[in-house]
Amino acid sequence: MEFSKYTTKNIEEIFQDLKTSERGLSEKEAKERLKIYGFNEIKEKETSSFDIFLQQFKSPFFYLLFIAAIVAILIGEIIDSLVILAFVFVNVSLGFFQEARAVKTAAILKKYIPLKARIKRENTEEIIEQKFLVPGDIVLLEAGDIVPADLRISETNNFLVDESILSGESVPVSKISQSLTKESKEIYEAKNILFAGTSVVSGKAKGIVIRTGKNTIIGEIAKLTAETIRKSVYEKDLLSLCRLIIRIVVTTITLVFIANLFIKGKTNLIDFLIFSIALIVSIIPEALPLVVTFALSQGALKLAKKKVIVKRLSAVEDLGNIEVLCTDKTGTLTENKLRLENIYSKDKEKILLYALLASPYVKEGNEAAKNPFDAAIFRKTPHQVLPHLKKFKFISEIPFDPFRLRNSVLLEDSKKNNILIVRGAPEIILRLSSKSELGLKEEVERSVAKEGKEGKRTLAVAFKKIDKNELTKGDEKDLTFLGYFSFKDPLKETAEETIQLAKKMGLQIKILTGDSKEVAGQIAKETGLIEDPEKVILGETLDSFSDEDFEKACQEFSVFARVSPQTKFRIIEKLQKKYEVGFIGEGINDAPALKIANIAIAVREGVDISREVSDIILLEKDLRVIVDSIREGRQIFSNINKYIKCTLASNFGNFYSVAAISLIIPYLPMLPVQILLVNLLSDFPLIAVASDTVDVEELKKPKLYQLEKLILLIIFLALTSTIFDFIFFGLFHDVQPALLQTLWFIESIFTEILLIFSIRTRGVFLRAKLPSLPLILLSILTMSFTILLPFTNFGKEAFHFVSPPLHSLMIIAFLLISYFLVSEIVKLTYFHYRKNHLSLR
Repeated sequence: MEFSKYTTKNIEEIFQDLKTSERGLSEKEAKERLKIYGFNEIKEKETSSFDIFLQQFKSPFFYLLFIAAIVAILIGEIIDSLVILAFVFVNVSLGFFQEARAVKTAAILKKYIPLKARIKRENTEEIIEQKFLVPGDIVLLEAGDIVPADLRISETNNFLVDESILSGESVPVSKISQSLTKESKEIYEAKNILFAGTSVVSGKAKGIVIRTGKNTIIGEIAKLTAETIRKSVYEKDLLSLCRLIIRIVVTTITLVFIANLFIKGKTNLIDFLIFSIALIVSIIPEALPLVVTFALSQGALKLAKKKVIVKRLSAVEDLGNIEVLCTDKTGTLTENKLRLENIYSKDKEKILLYALLASPYVKEGNEAAKNPFDAAIFRKTPHQVLPHLKKFKFISEIPFDPFRLRNSVLLEDSKKNNILIVRGAPEIILRLSSKSELGLKEEVERSVAKEGKEGKRTLAVAFKKIDKNELTKGDEKDLTFLGYFSFKDPLKETAEETIQLAKKMGLQIKILTGDSKEVAGQIAKETGLIEDPEKVILGETLDSFSDEDFEKACQEFSVFARVSPQTKFRIIEKLQKKYEVGFIGEGINDAPALKIANIAIAVREGVDISREVSDIILLEKDLRVIVDSIREGRQIFSNINKYIKCTLASNFGNFYSVAAISLIIPYLPMLPVQILLVNLLSDFPLIAVASDTVDVEELKKPKLYQLEKLILLIIFLALTSTIFDFIFFGLFHDVQPALLQTLWFIESIFTEILLIFSIRTRGVFLRAKLPSLPLILLSILTMSFTILLPFTNFGKEAFHFVSPPLHSLMIIAFLLISYFLVSEIVKLTYFHYRKNHLSLR
């Protein structure tokens, strides 16, 4: 292993070997090395336009059409074969265009979220894109970061790393900076090496880049790993649906073909074979992948404009399935712009000084605005206090840990005294304190609770002198409680409106926060999420429950306070037994919950690991943004279902009537090329369904309207279509074959288009939202083409149509109006029954 030689070398030897130093590389050196080593990235196999083009030919639809074209050529039907091949070309072109567009969309979206690394060059800290890292760079890491390259550690502070992606071991590994006595060739033995792709669990570290890109351990593994195409659950469900349809249709058409042999003998056997293949093609919803891809890519672009980035297209539709959304309140419901309201301490200048000393100020020499608490304290600190910060020397620290709810720092003052300062949640700091400069603990606890009830957040400070130069967690005891601050985080203007919108959509919002019960309850009450601010459950209370009571509480409560990462994980896990759950997270402590959620949503400012495991990234941390995105996802979900319902109901209805009537009459009720034309023309307005408007009712409880729960409606509508086909045959069975075929062609297309306008809403079609403009225009265009084509020479020669008489068209018009009204009655009756059935459950 390449890394092994660095395990036994000391830091100076590594600096010499890599021609670098503690100051880091110069920009000139870094650019030269970038030319030699290349970008620090593992190239994914790119999908070329040619790959997308070839993919269009790998479908049952293409194989069936191609076989039909070959058979037509063999029996001398050259025109028919050319028309069939023309249909192949049109469908392949449409599929290629839309998939290529989707791939391009995904590539554009990736540019929104480049990974960053914090480095040191020419003794100056800066943040660069990870791909520009080169061997010899000095990298700075902290909790939540993903290691950007293979590094030799030079400094550590309470540093733990999750190496499970390489070793499979889920327990975090402690790392050191010292040289090892012998070379370690195994990953789990290399205690002073960090590997690209692993994630920092806690603490801080500094490391020297030794390998980048394809030369890292994970890069070498990638070379050995064959690329596989992952399909989402939704994509697999669609594939299963298509396979089920093909099995049903092939079985049915085989029985019809055998029946034809018995009834008609071997007369026109080849013609009936082509007819059978065309009939199979007519029922396959071959435009489904196109509709899905179009809807999802359009949705992804819409969401991108709203500052929501999807990392996989199918996540757009998965958004629509979310029934419960779990989130923190900070930044989503509140502004996350803390304002220091009150200082509770007998010595206000001292507590302000100690609070800043416990921040990264002393060590890094800036106001540490990355932390909103620090920024708020810094803004309120008097100018005469700030010079005193420079009188203290940083020794060591224990960084903030969401499990411990505090951080500690050890400093040396101007008199060479060592002072330990601990900051964190007041109840934790009080528990660690044996003395108090503010008063009795009980009085402080009551005062803190009062602040919490007013929706304020609190931060306490304690200290003690210590005769040690190395800080451990065991030192955090017998502290002197100095006081606490209260901060106000104002609600976002959209917070209350967002909660009401979520309720209208049937979307449950649950707050999972590390804040106090009082703060969480007040914020939830102000937004209208709960009526009683006491209706909040603490994480420690939940953890004391039995498994059954824990699950009940997860469903009953909407606000959870002081929850640990493990408790967040369990809450998501229990909710998933009944609901599809989305989770918004940003910290290292959110990673377990993000991994298990049905949809993981991270914010751009979140730590690397939270963004890495997420499906969706918010460029703007606002609950309204994600609720709007869920609504967009539900619209897409609804529109895809519209296409499936409509095409299956129409296709099955026509399929069975045409197949049955073909056994009764001595000629084919529709020619193969006519069936294919019906299939192609009806798909144009159906594809536009992906951009259709959606009624408010469709945005509620998406699980109730999933496809498998609407099969009965599809069957009823298919039977309605079949019945009207038989009525049509009864009216026109004695006309010439060419006229019957022409009229049936017109009737088939019009019934399918009319069904779109009925099935696009669960209520009366006249009360529904207006259809989208593309749907209206393509429907008018298709119907106009359908009426005019039989009157043209092209229609007569290529498709064997005849010009229908006016009185026949009038009968068809009456039949179509009747069909539409009956379909509306069937639909309304179904949903009326279903609504009553659901209300009784």
